[in-house]
Amino acid sequence: MLSDREIIFRLILSVVLSGLIGLEREAHGRAAGLRTHILVCIGSCLIMFTSMHLYEVYKGLAVVDPARIAAQVVSGIGFLGAGTILRFRASVRGLTTAASLWTVAGLGLAIGSGFYKAAYFTTLLALIALILLNKLERIWLRKDWYKFIEVETRDELQPLEEIRKILSFYDVEIRDFEIVRFEEDKVLLRMWLKLLTRQYDDEILSKIAKIQGVYKVKWE
Repeated sequence: MLSDREIIFRLILSVVLSGLIGLEREAHGRAAGLRTHILVCIGSCLIMFTSMHLYEVYKGLAVVDPARIAAQVVSGIGFLGAGTILRFRASVRGLTTAASLWTVAGLGLAIGSGFYKAAYFTTLLALIALILLNKLERIWLRKDWYKFIEVETRDELQPLEEIRKILSFYDVEIRDFEIVRFEEDKVLLRMWLKLLTRQYDDEILSKIAKIQGVYKVKWE
């Protein structure tokens, strides 16, 4: 049986390691951030404890598989992960966050069973994949960027035509858009854009802001 000190140590370690991954997601503004990752990990750790405890209690009295309950975490976490995946027209967001939740669930099981080395190295590799590889993708692999832009403007065709010309000049493709009327003579234009580079983000905002009839413009 585990001592109280060992149980507390493993739970705290779950918080620390999952918190590192959760902080990275939190920094990117994801819905499943620091608290979600920590809760998933310590919950998985507790489930591992429970599995081991039941094995010790019923050992010799009944056939008990200490991995049976813990195994449900692997499949069960998929429901939580699916909730972080969003589909917006042609794009899908949240896959990385769903994968990180699945990973911290595994961390909790590993820490709960005392498999420390694997937990340490898994955390290190996960952080490398989330932080370092993301930067390398943007430099070497990823050619397109997708961003939302919001423009508050007059309810007229002229400002919209000028906005379209500016975006076309920078080879920015409008993938989707919606127009929301919030005052009698004002509309909010929300566009989902595909950009070849982020080099001209500030220039695009500056030029759109100078269009007559545009009150406010910002990247989301």
